[in-house]
Amino acid sequence: MLAVAMSMAGCHVARREAGTVVVILESSPNNLDPRQGTDAQSEHVGGLIFDALVKKDENYNMKPWLATSWEQPDALTWVFHLRDGARFQDGRPLEAADVVWTIASLMDAKLAGLITAKSGAFAAVDRVEARDRLTVVVRMKRPDAGLLFNMSDGLFGVVPRGAGADFGLHPVGSGPFRFVSQVQDKEVVLERFSECWSQNPTLSQSTRNDGAPNGSRIERMRFEVVPDTITSALELQKGSADAASNVLTPDMVYALRDAPGLETTSGPGSNVWYLNFNVADSALKDKRVRQAVALAMDREAIVAALWRGHARLADTLLPEGQWAAATDAELAQYPHDPARAAALLEAAGLPAGRDGVRLRLSLKISQDETTRLLAAVLQQQLRAAGIEMKIRSAEFGTFYADVTHGAFQMYILKWIGSNEDPDIYRYMDSSGMFPPKGANRGHYVNARVDALLAKAATETGPEAEVQERRRAEYVEVQHILADELPAIPLWFPDNEVVHTRRLQGVVSRGDGNFDYLRDAWLRP
Repeated sequence: MLAVAMSMAGCHVARREAGTVVVILESSPNNLDPRQGTDAQSEHVGGLIFDALVKKDENYNMKPWLATSWEQPDALTWVFHLRDGARFQDGRPLEAADVVWTIASLMDAKLAGLITAKSGAFAAVDRVEARDRLTVVVRMKRPDAGLLFNMSDGLFGVVPRGAGADFGLHPVGSGPFRFVSQVQDKEVVLERFSECWSQNPTLSQSTRNDGAPNGSRIERMRFEVVPDTITSALELQKGSADAASNVLTPDMVYALRDAPGLETTSGPGSNVWYLNFNVADSALKDKRVRQAVALAMDREAIVAALWRGHARLADTLLPEGQWAAATDAELAQYPHDPARAAALLEAAGLPAGRDGVRLRLSLKISQDETTRLLAAVLQQQLRAAGIEMKIRSAEFGTFYADVTHGAFQMYILKWIGSNEDPDIYRYMDSSGMFPPKGANRGHYVNARVDALLAKAATETGPEAEVQERRRAEYVEVQHILADELPAIPLWFPDNEVVHTRRLQGVVSRGDGNFDYLRDAWLRP
């Protein structure tokens, strides 16, 4: 299809301003306020506008960012020391009072009139205060080992004190690019913030070259919303767009591998695709039905066919190398076995009808092309086990609203960044995390899981001992979830950034974020 479309292409090539890059998005960010935006587009674009207190390294450990250091004088107190010289893009200095406001408005969304699913990440915080201009003290109700992760990049961004509910319409951060404009379902425009502390080697203590070996740095970005993947591929092939990160289908990436003027930068990804069940639904409350769905899938065939082998099968939400990730030997396995799936459905009281159908389900998805292809394959695979599956596709905003309100039987989504810490299980599977407080969208409830998650979050003591105990608790959680299957982890795709040769310095990141745009440069 792509080859035919390219041969017929006659579209207008957009005029390119010097220093401007065009990056393709599949959909508009739902909210550029980092306290409210939870979709991938909001987090990725917002990551260029805002800074977090700490930043994850390649091994998911926390390193200083806006906070140059921190300590815990006791199990219920965190003290953060902020970087001196950081400024917001409107010129105001970034100070402890701004961090206090950011955290306080997440603790109590009513304070700023917010609607946010991130409040649950700060449920253990009692109060937060500014000790002085650059020192923030966080007092806890109970220990929370996941607090630091929840203040890291992709999940957190410091906003100016007083930022209210409509802040996402005109966001102001301290990152390397400032917000210019947004037109819903069309574009987001950013331009370089030349006074950003992280671009200043003196303030950031960095030895990096500021952009542009043998070229010029990026001064302006236009994120163009292109829901159709064939159109996205054509924009890249014509040179009217400069980059698309994990936007194209694997077939399209393969088709463009030798296209003149294009390059593909790849690397192992930490983002995980998953299928989520509404366990409160009468058809899915029996775990044998959910296990049957897992057995009916042929994930290896899907990875080979749709991903061309550029993905790793997932048995847990946590990426490879994450310290709390369970091994295959510690988890129930679901190899492709339609006969066993049919037997489980029979045992669950679902005999085959005259048409061979035992169960009818619906799957909600966005209009992303890869997801639509995947859904069509799953529809065929499940039919072999006696499961008739209807596919209900909608544009992302409608789809996301449905899943957050529990209006689904099954849906497919991916976790981006949030699954790099085991706290993802509290956010997704704790009975205290039903939306809008968290992401337990399928209303899963298990008292043992709740108890283990609470214990793992409140462990205290020497770091090595705490991590060992937490790992044992999280492995048991993963063991229970692999048996009860409120969700099925699917695979970890490689990150694929297709970009023009005009754009250089592109580095593939684990969670597919846009950090590469901070330091990329343009050929003359």
